[in-house]
Amino acid sequence: MDFDQIFLLVLLVAVLGFFIWGRLRYDVVAFAALLIAAAAGIVPLDGAFAGFGHPATVTVAMVLVIGRGFVNSGAVALMARHLVPPIESAPAHVGALASVAGGLSAFMNNVGALAVLMPAALQSAAAVKRSPAAILMPLSFGSILGGLVTLIGTPPNIIVAAFRGNATGTPFDMFDFTPVGGAVAVAGILFIALVGWRLIPSQRRATLSSSDLFQIDTYVSEARVPRESKACGKTLGEIDALAEGHDAVVLGLVRRDQQIGPGRRRETLRAGDVLIFEAAPDSLTNLFKSLGLKPGGRRGKDKPKLLGSPDMSLVEAVVQPRSRAIGRTVEALGLRRRWGVNLAAVSRAGQPFRGRLKSFRFQVGDVLLLEGDADRLPEVVAAIGCLPLAERGLQAPDVANAGVAVGVFAVAIGAATASFVSLPIALAFAAAAMIVLGIVPVREIYDNVDWPVIVLLGAMIPVGQALEATGTTSLIAESLVGLSSGTSPVLALVALLVIAMTLSDVMNNAATAVLMAPIGVEMARTFGVSVDPFLMAVAVGASCAFLTPIGHQNNTLILGPGGYHFGDYWRMGFPLEIIIVVVAVPMILAIWPL
Repeated sequence: MDFDQIFLLVLLVAVLGFFIWGRLRYDVVAFAALLIAAAAGIVPLDGAFAGFGHPATVTVAMVLVIGRGFVNSGAVALMARHLVPPIESAPAHVGALASVAGGLSAFMNNVGALAVLMPAALQSAAAVKRSPAAILMPLSFGSILGGLVTLIGTPPNIIVAAFRGNATGTPFDMFDFTPVGGAVAVAGILFIALVGWRLIPSQRRATLSSSDLFQIDTYVSEARVPRESKACGKTLGEIDALAEGHDAVVLGLVRRDQQIGPGRRRETLRAGDVLIFEAAPDSLTNLFKSLGLKPGGRRGKDKPKLLGSPDMSLVEAVVQPRSRAIGRTVEALGLRRRWGVNLAAVSRAGQPFRGRLKSFRFQVGDVLLLEGDADRLPEVVAAIGCLPLAERGLQAPDVANAGVAVGVFAVAIGAATASFVSLPIALAFAAAAMIVLGIVPVREIYDNVDWPVIVLLGAMIPVGQALEATGTTSLIAESLVGLSSGTSPVLALVALLVIAMTLSDVMNNAATAVLMAPIGVEMARTFGVSVDPFLMAVAVGASCAFLTPIGHQNNTLILGPGGYHFGDYWRMGFPLEIIIVVVAVPMILAIWPL
């Protein structure tokens, strides 16, 4: 091995280590790796940023914009409303949800498909008194499987198609993935519907709703402000700050049976006012003592309720990937100061959080119970990048716009399939048409592009090309061939598929595809066989992350709403991955022979 190969191998190991560690965002790690490789002279300086204009990167961005168009036009909502009904039979219900998610994910980003379907799915589960845990994991897995079916269904397919173009001169087409991906998706969804959902732990399936996790009424108390109280003359904002020191939250102020929202922080407290707090009993006792408050509040009233006014409302929302809340505290996010909204409770990984809400840092998948003005709450939830877990205020889908959006997309796919233009150009025209027609407002264009994935691809593609140019991928491929006994390309194909699948369980699937695709090409060349089956194996393996909640954003998104634990995923995911290998390998060899 020469210096360049040793350097790249060390860099690759470091990148994989940081991806698996997960403490630094994968786009930051990838960009740092690109800069290091460029500074070392291994990635040419004039091509260091060529990955950002690579067809795979452009295609992923265009697919995300088009997916937003499907949502805005009402096409997805129309499908969700009519195809996600409450079904008494659990296998039929699970199968229907997983199938709809898979169908949507074949043509739009699977994270977006899950986000759109989740509220309707939870509503259908509540209607038949079925636990969210019984339907959310199948919904997530179904959406991941659906991405295997077409070129644009998932970033790994787009990346693999681009590597095939580099290796053979012709990239994979839109539906080249359909025979293998379709067979895997059908087999996987059948398993999920008939057997898989039963493997979710019974204690998770016994929880009827995510609100059961909070039991918020147990922690809500009223306190009257007597004349001698230290609270008299203080503003609501000052009381709020004092309450935080006792691990309590001020939910509201009642004066003469009229509730004053927490957003009016300059309101001065008077004798006779009633404060509504949310906290553990011990914290409330200490708070009441320090401020001289009297427990009990309004005389003759029933147990205090969280909603003291018809203008106030509660909403459960889950923190989505790319939410501005991620990594920030309540104070840094400015929920009360900026938005006038209370964080009443939090659930993480199926467990209610009872620590200091003031110091709580949000993560993807956290379920938040927010209280605020009923008219503003939907706007606030959207602004902080969360997904409401119920359909609230949805308007009837605009069928005309839905038809236009689908028509524009169909024309683009038809033009690319007929080879009138390349797929990236066709999708760019489709995205531009949706913008010109007003289906995707200009202000939403950049908001709906998954920039961390774009940066990841733009940074890792030149690094992957450097691995090929220096012969490093050949070394890795030869090692893998040796591990597979060096005698059978079929065994090497299985090994490649399993390795890609294992990596995708612990790191981003696009990164897995970028790293494994050139290795697959070199393995095929080592055996002197076609690169197609090996690239197909990478595409399938890189997309199938079912063992952990961190391997795919969909799995992370359902962690809180489903009340799952980290170890719940492999129970259904491990046999599913075995089925995928058993189905995928014969299909790959039949459709794409060696």
